[in-house]
Amino acid sequence: MTLGLIAGNGRFPFLLLDAARAQGHCVVVAAIREETDPEIDHRAACDEKITVHWLSLGELSRLIETFQKAGVAKAVMAGQVKHKQIFSSIRPDWRLAKLLLNLRTRSTDALLGAIAKVLADEGIELISSTSFLEPLLATEGVLTNRAPDEGERLNIDYGLSVARALAAFDIGQTVVVAAQACVAVEAMEGTDATIERAGTLMESLEGAASTLERRLTVVKVAKPNQDMRFDVPVIGISTIETMIRAGATCLSIESGRTLLFDRDALLSRAAQAGIAILAAPR
Repeated sequence: MTLGLIAGNGRFPFLLLDAARAQGHCVVVAAIREETDPEIDHRAACDEKITVHWLSLGELSRLIETFQKAGVAKAVMAGQVKHKQIFSSIRPDWRLAKLLLNLRTRSTDALLGAIAKVLADEGIELISSTSFLEPLLATEGVLTNRAPDEGERLNIDYGLSVARALAAFDIGQTVVVAAQACVAVEAMEGTDATIERAGTLMESLEGAASTLERRLTVVKVAKPNQDMRFDVPVIGISTIETMIRAGATCLSIESGRTLLFDRDALLSRAAQAGIAILAAPR
């Protein structure tokens, strides 16, 4: 099978590329000029079964033509495209402009769902981004040597209720909590930026009288009806490093619906920093 890969930023596209090639698939990469790591060209240079085509955000017609010429019938999306890019850097071609005009909302689900429908109408099925990476999905339970303590458990319980309500509106999927108070919620900026903002807010309280305990708990969830074809929750080393800088001591994710990249290194770094990680049941 010739697989189409719509590649965003980060390591996700590379992990999926390696997994697809390990299963013997040829891969046609649609690399997003504003997002994809140029290292993707090196992968193609080292493997004749990989071809890379660079496209700018908004070139939906060119994406379709690229896949059709290569005989792509199934494609995956892997890697984030920053929401702010969609609203600031995008120059839509006629096909995407028409799609955007017909959207009832500009949420991630609405936009990507509409793109998936356009691809399907052109004979290109968008399949789950976890199709090749199921071993990376978090399993239920405490993933670190240290389990969340009582205070962190209370933060998780509260954070889950807030995060799931937030995710139901397709606004964001991460909240940061301290002493059962919501410090920061995710919108367009992404998980790491949300954690950084929470850390900055807590720093501003240093030296001031406050009823808030300084320890932060990060809670990240999937959407209630998470479409595993796109926008799957992902945790990597960068998230742990951001938590360390922000003073966060606990992370809660959802089992079976969150991808853990570089799992061993991630858990080792979390343990070294005294961070507890819990994969909560759905």
